Amino acid sequence: MATKRSVGTLKEADLKGKSVFVRVDLNVPLDDNSNITDDTRIRAAIPTIKYLMENGSRVVLCSHLGRPKGVTPKFSLKPLVPRLSELLGVEVVMANDSIDEEVQKLVAGLPEGGVLLLENVRFYKEEEKNDPEFAKKLAALADVYVNDAFGTAHRAHASTEGVAKYLKPSVAGFLMQKELDYLVGAVANPKKPFAAIVGGSKVSTKIGVIESLLSTVDILLLGGGMIFTFYKAQGHSVGSSLVEEDKLDLAKSLMEKAKAKGVSLLLPTDVVIADKFAPDANSKIVAATAIPDGWMGLDIGPDSIKTFSEALDTTKTIIWNGPMGVFEFDKFAAGTEAVAKQLAELSGKGVTTIIGGGDSVAAVEKVGLADKMSHISTGGGASLELLEGKPLPGVLALDDA
Repeated sequence: MATKRSVGTLKEADLKGKSVFVRVDLNVPLDDNSNITDDTRIRAAIPTIKYLMENGSRVVLCSHLGRPKGVTPKFSLKPLVPRLSELLGVEVVMANDSIDEEVQKLVAGLPEGGVLLLENVRFYKEEEKNDPEFAKKLAALADVYVNDAFGTAHRAHASTEGVAKYLKPSVAGFLMQKELDYLVGAVANPKKPFAAIVGGSKVSTKIGVIESLLSTVDILLLGGGMIFTFYKAQGHSVGSSLVEEDKLDLAKSLMEKAKAKGVSLLLPTDVVIADKFAPDANSKIVAATAIPDGWMGLDIGPDSIKTFSEALDTTKTIIWNGPMGVFEFDKFAAGTEAVAKQLAELSGKGVTTIIGGGDSVAAVEKVGLADKMSHISTGGGASLELLEGKPLPGVLALDDA
């Protein structure tokens, strides 16, 4: 992916009095009373919006929330207005729609530095179909396009890809820029030694990432439920642990590939097993090759934590995607928490630590170490696809630097 032009290259002369269509990712969790339970994504969008405001733009914000089928009041963006206004220090105006004349009037009525939030763009099925006519209607609201929604960059939707065809310049926002710098930078040109920690419950969802990383990493550490497919592929008994029977050959071939490429692939040597999948299960620590029948592995054990930690101590760049165990249950969170603590410590010593989206982000936040990492990716699916080396439509659509 060629480097993309950033919003930072646009100056007051390019922005003053112009209306700027900004695709942001304000897809935040709401409780049953429509209160925001986690405003991380809203806060992440602020630097780009403020930059545009300070340079005299009329800012038109576009986002989705959830997966509505048509107009669905519980997926309205209205509950976001108070928090957004508070963070930006201006009264954000809310539109009842995302296209058409009324919205155009609201845009025209914005002062320089004013902000308008469009209603959920996914209320129109044309958004996800990337319908050109719909994209034209969105583009008609503005002069400039900024995409700061990395979390949806892997989707070719009207607001993430379609509008870029009708608005010039089309540039990356600061958040998008940071994601690309870290994720593309790490994969394409990491400071070595480079380690990847890949966890999560299934090999099948991480095949692409593992295969792609095998060509760049020096060390690959595997954890989470997926390890049992690797153990079984080596002929070990895994009790009632999670196994993807149809992926045994694949696990074997990944181990062979790692060997051929000289990648040090580390599987846990010991695991914490449980007699049932529950927070209060009986648990014990056993060698990874000796899981008794009727027991299931739910976390990596203390020896593995030590081995992983020694391996990570030698590195300069680390990408982490996927937990080491069932960290939602405190009893089986030790492995994941240990990795989070170590990465935070290594960050402090100048190692580049990248948390590649998904559950790892939740794990790092649970331990309260999010601000210690070099970079925390805001995109689950988008980070995965980028780490797999797939092109992201929302990024390709932007102007090259």
